[in-house]
Amino acid sequence: MKFLSTAVLLLSAQFLFGQGTLADYTRAQNLKKQLTNKIDNLPGQFYWSEKGDLFWYDRNTVQGKEYMLVNPQAKTKEQLFDLTKVFSFVEEKLGRKVESRFISNDQIKLMDQDQVSLDIAGYLWIWNRRSSQLSQGAASGSRDRNTRYWGQREQGNAYREVESPDKVHVAFIRNNNVFLAKKGSVNEARQITFDGNPANYYSNDIQWAPDSRKLATVKTQKIEIRQLTLIESSPKDQLQPKIQTRDYVKPGDELAQKLPILYDLEKDRLSVFDAALIPNQFYLSDLAWRDDSRAFTFEYNKRGHQVYGLMQMDANSGTSSYLIREQNKTFIDYSGKKFREDISDGKEIVWASERDGWNHLYLYDGSTGKVKNQITKGNWVVRKVVHVDADKRTVIFEGSGMNAGEDPYLIHYYTIGLDGKGLKLLTEENANHQAFFNKDYSQFVDTYSRVDQPPISVLRDKNGGIIMELEKTNSSLLETTGWRAPEVFKAKGRDGETDIWGIIIRPTNFDPAKSYPVIEYIYAGPHSSFVPKSFYSNPSGMYELAELGFIVVQIDGMGTSNRSKAFHDICWKNLKDAGFPDRIAWMRAASKQYKYMDIGRVGIYGTSAGGQSSTGALLFHPEFYKVGVSSCGCHDNRMDKIWWNEQWMGWPVGPEYAASSNIENAAKLEGNLLLIVGELDDNVDPSSTFQLVDALIKARKNHDFIMVPGMGHSSGGDYGERKRRDYFVKHLLGVDPPVWSQY
Repeated sequence: MKFLSTAVLLLSAQFLFGQGTLADYTRAQNLKKQLTNKIDNLPGQFYWSEKGDLFWYDRNTVQGKEYMLVNPQAKTKEQLFDLTKVFSFVEEKLGRKVESRFISNDQIKLMDQDQVSLDIAGYLWIWNRRSSQLSQGAASGSRDRNTRYWGQREQGNAYREVESPDKVHVAFIRNNNVFLAKKGSVNEARQITFDGNPANYYSNDIQWAPDSRKLATVKTQKIEIRQLTLIESSPKDQLQPKIQTRDYVKPGDELAQKLPILYDLEKDRLSVFDAALIPNQFYLSDLAWRDDSRAFTFEYNKRGHQVYGLMQMDANSGTSSYLIREQNKTFIDYSGKKFREDISDGKEIVWASERDGWNHLYLYDGSTGKVKNQITKGNWVVRKVVHVDADKRTVIFEGSGMNAGEDPYLIHYYTIGLDGKGLKLLTEENANHQAFFNKDYSQFVDTYSRVDQPPISVLRDKNGGIIMELEKTNSSLLETTGWRAPEVFKAKGRDGETDIWGIIIRPTNFDPAKSYPVIEYIYAGPHSSFVPKSFYSNPSGMYELAELGFIVVQIDGMGTSNRSKAFHDICWKNLKDAGFPDRIAWMRAASKQYKYMDIGRVGIYGTSAGGQSSTGALLFHPEFYKVGVSSCGCHDNRMDKIWWNEQWMGWPVGPEYAASSNIENAAKLEGNLLLIVGELDDNVDPSSTFQLVDALIKARKNHDFIMVPGMGHSSGGDYGERKRRDYFVKHLLGVDPPVWSQY
């Protein structure tokens, strides 16, 4: 009787609210195409000619993709080429049909105002815009794609001759040592190091000084590199499974240590960098000579990421020193905020630092290593340096958080003098800006939008003045589908003071009289912020999920980047935090304003670091989060790649790693959890998910698990997306999803 009553209630709810029905699934299935094809004049990317006097760009229209050419001096805009016409000419000349009528932007090159080069169907073609004629060129061959695995490590001691700038000498590695010879007389080479061996070898990345009188390289300690082993269960070319391996260094693993050396050919003197200045290296950057050959520099990242330095070795005296020493009690965000530019052969250096609590720029004296002045300052952040003009002594940069009353994540463009004076805003509109500068930075295209405001593109002069309007996106057709822009919502975080920003997405058939479960899409990686700030009609597919009868939200909590250093530091040795106290406070505030948001039924999903966090939500905050779907999660930071995890969790590997581990805390699981992983994930070790499954089984915790054969690092593809939607419909709406063949 109890089961029957429950079933009746669930059927009544489905009839009453119509959420999770076949009609909802069908509408969600069709929504993606609708949301793409009902936007007119949506600008894409902009590409300046080499001279900087012309540029072209692509735009999406309701009729399809178009390509436009702009002449700024004449203030003209016209079609670059007609895609349909070009492909017709190509097929006519080849005498066959070209199956794919898609051309990517990297297959297009503007030659001049009248000619454009196109890489189509394996050939290079020249389209003459004036005569509307197409000429066929040589076979294009396969375009150079960088397919090297991101984690691959090279030993660097193979034989390779490195020629001096004056072409008189060559240097090379033989038997793990450095040899020097006259060019063409390698058999008469002179050995200049004698302590190299297979365990401590000299690198073939030999750097000659510009004057050809000195050279430098590093002595490297050889280490055994951990191998990630993957099993491809269902290969396409054979019945039996295959084993794949990857170089994959994890937190706590041994790292190679390098020691720079300097050899003076005229003095026959070998100098060794002071090892005491560069202990326990996470890495050393490549050695770089000054133009006048007075010294070489490199950057040093001490393991633990709390000390970062610009190092120098004087070529005349052989002395070693710090030029700049950056230190922080938590972490230095070397992977996201590091910037350095040397001016006048290193006489001055522009350097980024968060030392005052915000990411800003500093001008250093390159000779003394002392700060001359702070270039930017204030309770806002420099997001990116675009250009340093040494002659005009100015910097163009992206910044956010400066304009009162705005979303603090919106990017604007500014210029400022190297002396810290003359700050000028180049993009005034309350929006997120993306600029494309010409070669001499005298003009730039500015595309600006917000999640709730379609893009506008304009051409500006160097002072930000508008030269001509280019595109104004029309979203009126989009709105006929019932689509409404995401709502930007802010609420106070855990401290009751800090604004936390996010977005709210509603279904196209939204009815405020209904009650909607809330689903959070989470990515809380400390390396950036993730809530979209520019216009997208369907960010991360969240509208498709909302269409099934949910309110979908995305939030940037504390511990993510692009705010103050204190805001960021919440993540330090504490990735399980993931900003959850801020996220929960934000959703509670939103539900008070919008009664239809039912925070008694909250789901969460994410991929990669979001996979870790979405599972962590059910382990550490089960009072709030009830259903989770986690894809290829890093469920224990000791199992994942070294650079990302030691950056935030620190070194040496301490108890904080276990405290943040989903595997160690698996017994805390409450609610419904679905885990998805690709068996060939070489970004996050899939064993991280397998070990979580093992821990959940041992803890007698019910859960669901999908391993996708042949898939790498992803959210599960189309299959995973269907399972994710069904999981939320079943466990948040209490409705059995329709059979897939029905929609």
